[in-house]
Amino acid sequence: MAEITAGLVRALRERTGIGMMECKKALTESNGDMEKAVEFLRKKGMSAVEKRAGRDANEGVIMSYIHPGSRLGVLVEVNCETDFVARTPDFQDFARDVAMHIAAEGPVAVSREDLDPAVIEKEKEIYLEQAKNEGKPAHIAEKIVTGRLEKYIQEVCLLDQSFVKDPDRTIQDLVTGLTARIGEKITIRRFSCFRLGEG
Repeated sequence: MAEITAGLVRALRERTGIGMMECKKALTESNGDMEKAVEFLRKKGMSAVEKRAGRDANEGVIMSYIHPGSRLGVLVEVNCETDFVARTPDFQDFARDVAMHIAAEGPVAVSREDLDPAVIEKEKEIYLEQAKNEGKPAHIAEKIVTGRLEKYIQEVCLLDQSFVKDPDRTIQDLVTGLTARIGEKITIRRFSCFRLGEG
């Protein structure tokens, strides 16, 4: 049995955002294996999120981020279930990070469900034409289109994007981690970007 040190627990907590006791339990369950512990927590975290999925999240904050130089600004609405949680540093920091990430990465929608179906169809057409021009047979072209479309979705949907401050985690991973940590449903409802001179 591997020794579960405080440093190991702290490293797992920093990586996942889950509480110390849960991290220690995960490391114990996985015999000190960091990757298995992360998987254990993700499974547990996901089930915790699923339990909260039906709840209403109508409290929260509208957070702003103005990029240095004041030529780019973002407003984002992040919701939770109670005003108490909305005022916690954890929640406020999360909302601030999301606003800053939006300014840096420029997503076009919160989730893939929010993407305009016409845009998706247009992208499919472009990728199919590209595959044909590359001389790919039809069955290979379909796979190429699927792969490129998934890559496009990951690039333009906020929840699918890799977090700018920690590329190993997506924004959805951050939402899941915070939900598991604070025990409330968290949603990113909407955002707007403002660039000087655009209209």
